[in-house]
Amino acid sequence: MASDPNSAQTAAAADTVVPQPVSLPLTRAAIFLVVTIKPGDDDRAAVLSLCADLSALLRSVGFRDLDAALSCIMGIGSEAWDRLFGTPRPAELHSFREIRSGARHAVATPGDVLLHIRSKRMDLCFELAMQIMARLGGAVSTADEVHGFRYVDNRDLLGFVDGTENPTGRLAADSVFVGEEDAAFAGGSYVIVQKYLHNLDAWNKLSTEVQEKIIGREKLSDIELDDSVKPTCAHNALTVIEENGKEIKILRDNMPFGRPGHGEFGTYFIGYSRSPRTIEQMLENMFIGKPPGNYDRILDFSTAATGGLFFVPTASFLDSVNPDPPAAAPSAGKSSSSIAASKDGSLGIGSLKGENSDE
Repeated sequence: MASDPNSAQTAAAADTVVPQPVSLPLTRAAIFLVVTIKPGDDDRAAVLSLCADLSALLRSVGFRDLDAALSCIMGIGSEAWDRLFGTPRPAELHSFREIRSGARHAVATPGDVLLHIRSKRMDLCFELAMQIMARLGGAVSTADEVHGFRYVDNRDLLGFVDGTENPTGRLAADSVFVGEEDAAFAGGSYVIVQKYLHNLDAWNKLSTEVQEKIIGREKLSDIELDDSVKPTCAHNALTVIEENGKEIKILRDNMPFGRPGHGEFGTYFIGYSRSPRTIEQMLENMFIGKPPGNYDRILDFSTAATGGLFFVPTASFLDSVNPDPPAAAPSAGKSSSSIAASKDGSLGIGSLKGENSDE
């Protein structure tokens, strides 16, 4: 780290921004943790401390098996962003928008922080989750926790391959990372999560042909049905979003989960996108229909139990967060551009985003 705080701040604001690992290849295991922050000042400070130290925790656990590709993505909800960082805030960050149409309901549920932990090994996911929750202590309450796994050949519990249309390479980066349209938060991403519970007994009573028309793909081969036989209400027809004749992609990292002894079977939907509008339009098409009434028939067998929207700031932003209370305003004889390094050597750039500037 540079010794001059001002030059270091300038460098951090330049082309050195490092995104969180949103576009990494899919893994075999994941833990999804959604927590709410308790109201005290110490609770806020504990979450800010985790923001600053998350990369170090990840290195400590992940170093034990580098081939296991352990990663953790941290997202912040709309109200939590205001409390943690203030202004400026990501341009399109808002609370999850609930949708109701007939018997279908995309619920909005509590959640301030999302932690998406993934690896080739569930034990490493588990270890990192334990370390994170120990670090947070009593500062948060767990709103939802799901342990996901890859099922057979990347299928969901409905028996179909999931994530076939995920973008890769440069297209993936262009699809998930904010760009010049919100320059202050370039390199960040938006993520929407929903926990779907499936009625497998009812689903499995359907013929394979009927299931294929609901999904829009052949079950065994994963080949997309021809438009001449695919219904307009097929899942993969309603979730294609186009703007000016160009398809707008998102990155899905969905995971099956379940407890057979409790009769619980589901899919944890998690979608990353450059703008939340893309996934929101998908959900409107699914729950309301396109046109209205032409809804996704998969919802006759799957119920959304949770719903949340979060912004994923860059890793650079998180690393620069200062968990200490803001310093007093400088005296008249002291330049407001002078920034003292904190006791751990960080510059507290993240915390500056949450305070009004003197400029």
